[in-house]
Amino acid sequence: MSADPSPRKPGRKGGLAHFLAAAGYSAAGLRRLARESAFRQEAVFGGLALAVLALCGASGPALAGMAGLVLLLVAVEALNTALEVLVDHLSPGWSQFAKDTKDLGSLAVACVAAMNGLYFIAVLVWG
Repeated sequence: MSADPSPRKPGRKGGLAHFLAAAGYSAAGLRRLARESAFRQEAVFGGLALAVLALCGASGPALAGMAGLVLLLVAVEALNTALEVLVDHLSPGWSQFAKDTKDLGSLAVACVAAMNGLYFIAVLVWG
């Protein structure tokens, strides 16, 4: 008899255990995302944008808006990275499907990055 080589799916959790498990999964996702140079660059630019706005006297709501957009960028970058990992698994060689999927994920990140830039400029110009 040989052992089953496939790992077993963990059982479902409820209540506080579910919340703690979800926090652990999110932390693991953040650790994985930190290996992406694009994420590290976005995090640096997001931190700099918040610091510049704070030093320029931006209001609390303006800073909260910037922080929210930076978090949105992180979320979209995480989804883009997940798409890339999945596509690389499904299509190790070149394929049009893989190219299209990665291009669309990149577009999503670019749109949110542009939103961050526009908001940053708007707060600097109009307060």
